[in-house]
Formats: sequence, structure tokens, C-alpha cells
Amino acid sequence: MKRSRLGSLDVTSLGLGSAPLGGLFTPVSDADAEATIARAWSLGIRFFDTAPLYGFGLAERRLGAFLRQQPRDAYAISTKVGRLLRAPDGAAAEDEHYKGTSRERPVFDFCYDGVMRSVEESLARLGLDRIDVLLVHDPDDHYDDAVAGAFRALQRLRSEGTVKAIGAGMNQSDMLVRFAETVPVDCFLLAGRYTLLDQGALDALFPVCAAKNIGILLGGIYNSGILANPHTGAKFNYQDADAALVGRALALDELCRKHGTELKAAALQFCMAHPAVTVAVMGARNAAEIADNIAMSEMVVPAAFWQELRARKLVDARAPLPGGA
Repeated sequence: MKRSRLGSLDVTSLGLGSAPLGGLFTPVSDADAEATIARAWSLGIRFFDTAPLYGFGLAERRLGAFLRQQPRDAYAISTKVGRLLRAPDGAAAEDEHYKGTSRERPVFDFCYDGVMRSVEESLARLGLDRIDVLLVHDPDDHYDDAVAGAFRALQRLRSEGTVKAIGAGMNQSDMLVRFAETVPVDCFLLAGRYTLLDQGALDALFPVCAAKNIGILLGGIYNSGILANPHTGAKFNYQDADAALVGRALALDELCRKHGTELKAAALQFCMAHPAVTVAVMGARNAAEIADNIAMSEMVVPAAFWQELRARKLVDARAPLPGGA
């Protein structure tokens, strides 16, 4: 598998995202989670992304159970800070997104001490001796606390050699631009904001990252499912997609069929063609899905498809396409 540089880390260009393994939208059994991670490993994936939020600790525990059995220097793992998991005083209502979870629920905490506690608790759930990449998670309404607290803690951990790369993971690009301009970060995880349906990252984020040598871990490549299976009721960025988005996705799917290829392949290869993208982080909830993701990265997408995509102005003219189309 192709490899890339992320700061001082050597990483595979495809990574496994673990939100589905935490029961995103539907529960996942322990056996299916283990089989998914094992299949990813057998197919050459050596970058794994997780977070306390994903299944409220479940994804971290499942990843750690497998990775503890592997040579520690053979892979890189990223997790996140900004949420501590705490059991509520009363009964825990079922979460809107994560199913089959424990009673613990996330509580925002971007202060220095909260971040240090978060790292300790993540290491305990993972059962690992270290984390390679540490990201401030979803500080949308907490910019000041993130800069004054969370990033100060992350910089200390990096300077001590406890972690090798720091940054932030968000579903927006505007605040990542602000962080890039004020905090010495190594990478960002950007979810759902550079896809066949949304190229907003081209405006400011990718240029500033290129100028400052900040790597991009790209998630949400299928925009929560609409670019994997476009239909009425499909999800777009974790919500039900509106009719206009479904129409655009169906038009892209029709163009793929015209050229004898698949929408998932086009969606993934489009994202990986941008030089700012270091790792494409792909979620999967079973072994078949991770194998399919890798197959989509290798499927031949005809040059004629990219040429027609460009000619019909279905993507931003500034977006690089595979093969220079």
C-alpha cells in the first residue's frame, strides 16, 4: 500500500476510521469489529483513527484489543481530546447516533487538565503505551479554550515526545484555518468538507496547509453514505440529505455508470488526488466494507469520466483530478 509522510511519521495512505466500530447509526458486534480491524491489517492498513466519542469508548477499546497484539512500531494510531466520558447521575437515554454503547456519555472539556486526563483515559481504554497523533476534537464553540488549554497541553506532550503529531479534527474548515494561523500544528482531520459534493476546503484551508506543511487526514469521504449509495433518505454529514443533494449525488452516480465505474471509486480517488491529502480515513463496520474501500481505491476510473466531470462543471475547477484531467 502507498505510504505518506505525516510529520515524522511514516503512514499508509489509507487508514481505518473507527466511528462505525463504535456503533454509529447501528450496533456492531465485538466479533464483527475484530474481523474488520483484522481484515484492514491483513490488507496492509497501518493507520488507525479513533476517539472517545466513537461509541463512548467502545471504538478505542476494540481497536486497542487488536493493536495490542501487533508490534507497536508497525502502525500509527490517532485519537482525540476535548470530551471526557462520564456516567450520568440518572438513566442514560439512547444516543441519537451511537447504538449499543455503555452508560457513559461525553462531556466537553478543552482545558489543560481535562486534556491530560483525556489522554490518560484513552491510553487505559486502548491498553497502549503511547498515542502517535493527538487531535483536538470538535472545538467549534470552544475556540479560546482550545487555544489556551487543549493545544497548550498537546504542545507539551509533543515536546516531551509523548506524541509525535498534534492538530485538530473537525467537520468544518474555517476554524481549522484559524488554528493553522495561530498554533504550530502538524495535521488536521477534516471530515466531509472535501468530497465530490463539497470542495469548500479549497478556498483557504488547503492553501494554508500547503504553505505551512500541515498534513490532511481526510474523513467523511462518502459524506456519511450519500456518495456510497445515493437515494432518498441517504445521510449527508450525519443528517438526512435534502432533495437537491440527493439529485447531485444521483447525477454523479449516473455519470459513473455511463463510464463503467463506481461512484465510491470516483469519490475516493477524487479525494486522494489532492496533494494536501496525506491519509484517506475510511470507516467500515465489517470486513467486507474495508475490503471494498481498498478495492475502490484501486478500481480503474476512466480518464473520460474525469474529463466529463470537469467539462460538466460538477466539481470546483481548482480541484486536481486523477491523471491530471
